[in-house]
Amino acid sequence: MIVTTTNTIEGNPIQQYLGVISSETIIGANIFKDIFAGLRDIVGGRSGTYERVIQEAKQTALNELQQKAAAIGANAIVGVDLDFETVGGKGSMLMVVATGTAVKV
Repeated sequence: MIVTTTNTIEGNPIQQYLGVISSETIIGANIFKDIFAGLRDIVGGRSGTYERVIQEAKQTALNELQQKAAAIGANAIVGVDLDFETVGGKGSMLMVVATGTAVKV
């Protein structure tokens, strides 16, 4: 399945628009991740732990988006947008929302 942030797919004209689809993923950070990330903040540098959590949440949201598109007969998703927010007490959870337009090319 073609997944793109653009509104068109070069060389593949859109034959049918099937509608806007979205998926949401919420992943909680646990206390051990918070402790190690806090240490990283003190000594400086990137937090590989949180980067992996963000990557996992993003991939989960995109996978679910593709499943929803396939379920309605799409073979591509255009105009994909990813939004990242923290939710829960003290921002203890990460929410990723993926949206796009399911199409047939």
